[in-house]
Amino acid sequence: MRHRRIALLSSPTSYRTPAFLAAAERLKLEVIHIVDTPEALAREWRRPEAIDFSQSEAAAARIVELVRERPVDAVVPVDDSATLLAALVASRLGLPHNDPDAALAARDKLRMRERLHAHGVPVPRFRPYPAAIDPRSIAQEIEYPCVVKPTLLSGSRGVIRADHPSEFVAAFERVRRIIASDGGDLERAVILVERFVPGFEVALEGLLTEGQLQVLALFDKPDPLDGPFFEETIYVTPSRLTETTQKAVAECAGRAAAALGLRTGPIHAELRVNDQGPWLIEVAGRSIGGLCSTILEFGTGMTLEELILTHAIGEPITSFERRGEAVGVMMIPIPRSGILRRVEGIEEARTVPGILGIEITAKLNHPLVPLPEGASYLGFIFARARTPAEVEEALRAAHRQLVFRITPEIRLQPVTAMRP
Repeated sequence: MRHRRIALLSSPTSYRTPAFLAAAERLKLEVIHIVDTPEALAREWRRPEAIDFSQSEAAAARIVELVRERPVDAVVPVDDSATLLAALVASRLGLPHNDPDAALAARDKLRMRERLHAHGVPVPRFRPYPAAIDPRSIAQEIEYPCVVKPTLLSGSRGVIRADHPSEFVAAFERVRRIIASDGGDLERAVILVERFVPGFEVALEGLLTEGQLQVLALFDKPDPLDGPFFEETIYVTPSRLTETTQKAVAECAGRAAAALGLRTGPIHAELRVNDQGPWLIEVAGRSIGGLCSTILEFGTGMTLEELILTHAIGEPITSFERRGEAVGVMMIPIPRSGILRRVEGIEEARTVPGILGIEITAKLNHPLVPLPEGASYLGFIFARARTPAEVEEALRAAHRQLVFRITPEIRLQPVTAMRP
C-alpha cells in the first residue's frame, strides 16, 4: 500500500508551517513542502520545491510535474498566498479542491464583496476606486465613517478608518503607498472604500465538506476594533454571545462560503454583530493565522492542523468537538516602530494563573513595523481557564507584565563627496 503523501504550500515566513509539518509527522504523512520563492532565487538555488507562487499558472504546471513521480493525496495551502495555487494544482491532479475562481474570490476583497452582495449576504456598502485617482476629487462623495483598504493584502494590513474628508485623503494616500511598497502596480490597483460597520467582532473557524460548514470554534474579540487601524489582539473561545446569535453567525458564514463557491477545506471568517445581526467582513479559504491554532484541540486530542490534514486526505474524523475549558490567545501588538532591543517580564508573565505559554516571535535588534504598514506581531500569549472571562483576564494580566524595549531606528544617509 502506497504511503500517504501531501503537497504543502506555504510562504517562507509563515507562522503556521511548523504546526502543519508536525501534524503531518504525527499522522505519518510524507510531505512535499513547496515554498513560495522569488523566481530569481528559485533559479539560483535550483531546488524543485522553491517555486514563485505569483506566476500561478506556471507554478501550477511546475508542481504538477514535480509530483508526477511522487503522487500526492492532497494539496494543502498554509497561507492566503497559496490558496489559489493549491486549487489550480488540485484541479489538475483530480483531487478534491475549491474552484480556482472561488479561491481567488476569497483572496480579493473586491471580488468577495461583489459576490457576497450579489447573493444577499450582509456586507458593508462598498465602492472601488482606481488607486491612481486623486482622493481629494472623491472625498466629498464618500459616506462617513468609512474604511479604506487594499484588495489583496491580508491581516488588517493597509486597513484604515476615516471619519471625514481630510482623514479620507490621508488614508487613501497611505494605502496607496502601502500597495506600492508591496510591489503593486498603482496604475492597475484598486482601493476599496466601504461603510464602517459598528459592532462586536468575532472570528469563526470552520471546515467545509462538499459545501457543508462544520463550525470548529467561534472566537470573541473583546478588544474594540473601531479604528483608525484594526490590529487584532485577543481571541477567546467559547464565545459569550447567545446561542441564537452564534447560530446566526454560523449561518451567515455558511452562506458567505457558498456565495464565493468554496466547498472543501478550512475557512476563517471575520464577522461583526450589531442590532441588525451579523455582517460578513471577510472569509478566507484557509485556517486561522499566526500561532492561534495552538490552543485548539478536538476529539481525542487532535490539533487543528491534524484535523485539516485528515480531512484533506479523505480520512474519517471521529469528532469535531473542541476539547477542554475556555482558551484564548493574545497576538501581542507592536506599540510603535523602532528596533526591538529586549523583552522584560517574560518569566513573571508565565506565572500568571491560566497562562499556558508565551512565544516572542519578533527578532531582537530587528526593525518593528506596526499596522497599517506592518504584517506581524511581537509574539503570542496563550491561556486556559474555567471561563472565557478568566481567560481574557489572564491574557491581559500577562501582557501587563511584559516590557518591550524599543529604540528609534536611525536610517543612515549616504554622504555625497564634496568637490574640491
